[in-house]
Amino acid sequence: MTDLDHRDAHLVDPEPRPVRYTVISVDDHLVEPAHLFEGRLPGRLAERAPAVVEEDDGREVWVFDGGRYELPCLGAVVGRPKEEWTLEPTRFDQVRPGCYDIEARVKDMDINGVWASVNFPSQITGFCGSVYSQCSDPALGLAVVRAWNDWCSDEWWAPHPERSIPMGITFLADADLAAAEIRRNAARGFRAVSLPEQPHNLGLPSLHTGWWDPVIEACVETETVICLHVGSSGFPESTLPPGAPVLQLGSTLFPVSALSSCADWLWSGYPFRHPDLRIALSEGGIGWVAMLVDRLDGMVDRVTYGRTFTERPSDVLRRNFWFCTIDDRSTIVTRDAIGIDHICVETDYPHGDGTWPDSQATLVELLAGFSEEESAKVTHVNAAALFRHPLPPPGSPMAGSGPARH
Repeated sequence: MTDLDHRDAHLVDPEPRPVRYTVISVDDHLVEPAHLFEGRLPGRLAERAPAVVEEDDGREVWVFDGGRYELPCLGAVVGRPKEEWTLEPTRFDQVRPGCYDIEARVKDMDINGVWASVNFPSQITGFCGSVYSQCSDPALGLAVVRAWNDWCSDEWWAPHPERSIPMGITFLADADLAAAEIRRNAARGFRAVSLPEQPHNLGLPSLHTGWWDPVIEACVETETVICLHVGSSGFPESTLPPGAPVLQLGSTLFPVSALSSCADWLWSGYPFRHPDLRIALSEGGIGWVAMLVDRLDGMVDRVTYGRTFTERPSDVLRRNFWFCTIDDRSTIVTRDAIGIDHICVETDYPHGDGTWPDSQATLVELLAGFSEEESAKVTHVNAAALFRHPLPPPGSPMAGSGPARH
């Protein structure tokens, strides 16, 4: 059995924090509940759906297509004492219900002073649905993708549509089917899709082949935001020095991964050809963005190989890409170089990097010296515009005490 004590998994709730800002988090996570796929696959495929089983040592794991996926992993440690964070939860009763139950999540959002959030999938799915798209049986993989999206719509979003921004996954093994699923989701109100930050690392065609054209066209047509989460293409150990601590070094390099992915998407040409395409990067921070702007400008102004397109690459970067911060205290001063209208915030619930239940206090400190208008843009105005999401009505407990609301 794991060293985690089941009895203290649901610690006493902290007191609700004072709400200074309306907050929309563009990067949180959900843990798929054990019942997610029940009744959601065609009969002939139902018995092969992902399922949770208990192993001899008491661990609960997902099994699918011959694979085993620990539960819930990925740092769902919110609410536990920090001295226990070195131990990954391995059972549902070791994580807060807010990880997998929307009613409990809304309560945790109320405690934290968060109005709405975008939630990425967890271990069994992969941040962008890559597990299902790599299924040995494409028909099963597609059915599971559709079932996940149906659950997200029916059970995660529909009960509290104002508190959750619906983001789907899609079937990455077939560009036309992927585009069709994006359109299916958009028709019922989804605002975003999670795609792999660097598809070639998953063995998929690269962004420079034209293979992704139907997917990008579907996103532009439906105003679907492309969300790119660090790690959505995996963390290839082959890129790290032999013997290096994978978890520590890999986590340290999150911003490097985000920079590499952003440059890849920029130079794919899609943002140049589709001015209305919207791409949001999650959990990579913002410290590298101003450096990228400088580099792009240097490539245009000093040498010729930055002049591939008629528009300046840095202008396209500021137009088509959005960036998010948890707590970039030393580099938030670069906001003017990045563009204040393209910076959002995240709380990263329920991960160890996250700021629950003190996201409000973290933001008050982070945004010290910001004007009320700047603070409003970063905490909620930018995200509300990007994802076309409503803000709380005046007087709501989640409306914040700041005077600047748009």
